[in-house]
Amino acid sequence: MGLRITLLGKGAWGSTLGRLWSLQGHEVTAWSRRDGPLPPTLFAESALVVSAVSMAGVEPLAEALVGHWPPGVPLLSCSKGIDLERLCSASQLWQRHHPQTSMAVLSGPNLADELDRGLPAASVVASHDGALAERLQTALLTPNLRLYTNSDPIGTEVAGAMKNVMAVAAGISDGLGLGANAKASLLCRGLAEMEVVLKALGGQGATLYGLAGLGDLLATANSPLSRNYRFGNQLATGATEAVALAAIGATVEAPPTARAVVSLADHRGWSVPICRQVVDLLEGRVDPREAVRALMERDLRPEADERCR
Repeated sequence: MGLRITLLGKGAWGSTLGRLWSLQGHEVTAWSRRDGPLPPTLFAESALVVSAVSMAGVEPLAEALVGHWPPGVPLLSCSKGIDLERLCSASQLWQRHHPQTSMAVLSGPNLADELDRGLPAASVVASHDGALAERLQTALLTPNLRLYTNSDPIGTEVAGAMKNVMAVAAGISDGLGLGANAKASLLCRGLAEMEVVLKALGGQGATLYGLAGLGDLLATANSPLSRNYRFGNQLATGATEAVALAAIGATVEAPPTARAVVSLADHRGWSVPICRQVVDLLEGRVDPREAVRALMERDLRPEADERCR
């Protein structure tokens, strides 16, 4: 028997999830800010609330729903990014306003266009509540979206957020025509940088090498279907952040995520050279080739140096 699902967000990812679950017999009621105020009956008889809004929309939505959340109904967060003001993940923003709500996170290498075309993919449902993760794994499985579980929602979110920054860097590398060797080196060091932040924020190292980390990075950093990768291509031509965003014409989560990571790094003493060069490029302090040169001219050190991990 299908679930009654309330879906918040009707962008590319939210719309794709809604279609997949509707085809599986779930009753999906979707809402977005474009539809106007939240209708009072939106959550009626819901068994699950799914948030697929952009990171910028999470905080105001979570705040607006205080006092209106249906008792006992869990939340599945599908937003990717790190909030620039609060310096925390989407599920942490929800938890601030709804501390009694059971929560899980969905993340993985899931390019919406491919799923819409019926191509196979896999994702991970992460929650501290193992029973909730297993229930959602079973209920939300579809013929072309295989679900796994883990117990590391923070690591899953951090990996899913940071891979967008690395995808921008990969798009810049490809846009400059730097070749496969440079891109492979960049993504390898990008994983090490992701590990710095993931572990420091309480995530589990193993998550980095699962679907939400390496899996999502490989998909996002290599496909023109990825908005963040295409954004990096635009930056490689010399486009400003505003011009590149206009060319994409949709939400690109990497810029605020990169700025949030650099802000955290400045306070905590982390080494995040790729994120830092992406931010310098966005803010006009370097051009694309200068950013690459700065990365190549960093001090020599062992590959496994703990300062880089």
